[in-house]
Amino acid sequence: MAQPATNTGEGALARLWWLLRAPLPGRGGHSLRMAAACTIVVLIGEIWQIPDVAVPALCTMAVWQKDRTTNMLAGIALNVLIIMILLLLFVLIHLTLDHPLSLVVAVILLSFSFFFLGSASKLKPVAYLLGLIVIFALITADQVPIGEIATRALLYADLFILVPGAVMLICGPLICPSPATLLTREIAARLRLCAALLEQPTTNQLDYTHATLREGASGMLKLLKMAKLEKVLHKDQLAHLEQAAYSSVAALALAHTAFRHGETQPSTMEFSKTLRAMAEIFSHNGYPEDVLNLTAPANAPALTQLGIVLHTFTDPVENTLQNTQPPAQKSGFFVPDAFSNPEHVRFAVKGTAAVLISYFIFTILDWPGIHTCIITCFIVALPTVGEMTTKLRLRISGALVGGSIGIASIIFIMPHLNNIAAFLLLVFVVSLFASWVKNGDERIAYAGFQIGLAFFLSDLKGFGPTTDMTTARDRIIGILLGNFITYAVFTSFWPTSAYGLIAERCRALLTALKQQTAITRVAQQTRQEAAIQQNLSGMERALELAEAEPPHMRAHMPLLPTYATITQQAASLAEDSLLPSRQHTVQQHIQDMEQSLT
Repeated sequence: MAQPATNTGEGALARLWWLLRAPLPGRGGHSLRMAAACTIVVLIGEIWQIPDVAVPALCTMAVWQKDRTTNMLAGIALNVLIIMILLLLFVLIHLTLDHPLSLVVAVILLSFSFFFLGSASKLKPVAYLLGLIVIFALITADQVPIGEIATRALLYADLFILVPGAVMLICGPLICPSPATLLTREIAARLRLCAALLEQPTTNQLDYTHATLREGASGMLKLLKMAKLEKVLHKDQLAHLEQAAYSSVAALALAHTAFRHGETQPSTMEFSKTLRAMAEIFSHNGYPEDVLNLTAPANAPALTQLGIVLHTFTDPVENTLQNTQPPAQKSGFFVPDAFSNPEHVRFAVKGTAAVLISYFIFTILDWPGIHTCIITCFIVALPTVGEMTTKLRLRISGALVGGSIGIASIIFIMPHLNNIAAFLLLVFVVSLFASWVKNGDERIAYAGFQIGLAFFLSDLKGFGPTTDMTTARDRIIGILLGNFITYAVFTSFWPTSAYGLIAERCRALLTALKQQTAITRVAQQTRQEAAIQQNLSGMERALELAEAEPPHMRAHMPLLPTYATITQQAASLAEDSLLPSRQHTVQQHIQDMEQSLT
């Protein structure tokens, strides 16, 4: 989570209001498309009379992607996975039918497997979702008439994933932009931000700069990878766009450096006009090929280097340079330490314990309405205490907001809805609000999904809208109960501190900085700058999580202040390392930081 670039002294409510309304690039369009997809899924659920249509709606909100290609791939993956899930459920239902002990054993084994896959494999984005679907289907099978258990459970589990997957496959290509379009928009947004920094930046723009820099080029490179899969653009065009992605990060760092050092001479107007002109070209799915080499005064090294970067903004790295780089190692399905690091097993055990406790509570109390506590366990499980603590506030607040909206709609809106169109409009409006929050800054994004979770589970009962206040009450209680159980289990047993991540990330950051000072070619410098910014983001994230942990855990973090100081210094050195005149000074600072650690 990126911290603000400046300390503005704003109150918490003012900061929250800014985060809620921040018009981040592409946020509005992505939120509209996500809300539309959720509404379409609910409509299909109404037509097919799918019970608990809230589950496929939640799946859609969880897996919906920005671009059409990723949506199609995700939709195909979901439809392939459903085949394996159906086979698994078919066997499990017949083994656990009328055998409570067998059902408990199946819940334990399945929960452990999905939590382990979520921690130790590439299935992490969907492992928890699959676990949620399978466990929920098994438990639901116990609630239906015995003669229809197998057929209905398999059918509903199929539809829970099949419907979102089909919507992603069919609607994704129709309403989502291409990855290349999104990539050029991202580059254009960074160029406009550079121009704003050279003019009169506002506090909000400085915050945007810090957050955008820490993203590095990872998001843009993912879009580039999807653009390559589409085979729409020529190989040379993709090479130019790849270099432009790296150059946009370096240009933003240099513009921020010029702002920090007060390089605001009249010549910045020429830079600003050039940046905005380049942004306009990228906005129309093109890229500039001949950018003039802008000149700057001798006492403005950041502007001088910025002019060089802009002049070679889209010039791809020569093949000879690419061949000198070691080939990237191909990673397998599991992470390298999947079977050697005990943390993965411990995480799976804790997740399984949370699910089992939730299952026992709602079974012993004979309170089926709070079954959402089991769903919540899969959604909110996080590996470190710091993450559990920082996101607990977002979980609770999101659940309360979404639940309040759900209850208010049941009281004031549902009685006046006379047709399906009016109901779908309500679903769309609330989904749009939840999606807007979810697609915002990382500091509030997690609350967006919780808003959608609470609203869907409160207002969608069976295969249609509900006016039953008991349903909303029970499901909100289940969400809050699941949050509490998961937090209690993960912070009480084998609590994993984020402090253990800091040392490794600090070494990676200092190594990347040293490599930057040895590079002389501009194209390679831009690529290295993107890597440094991502390392900085990881370092800041680990520090933030460590500082959020309880006092008794922070007492065992002797180097935490030192790491915080190093991170602050490295943020400035990451930008200064792009300036040839200051690379020697940067090297000396790196040596001092390494000595402070020893």
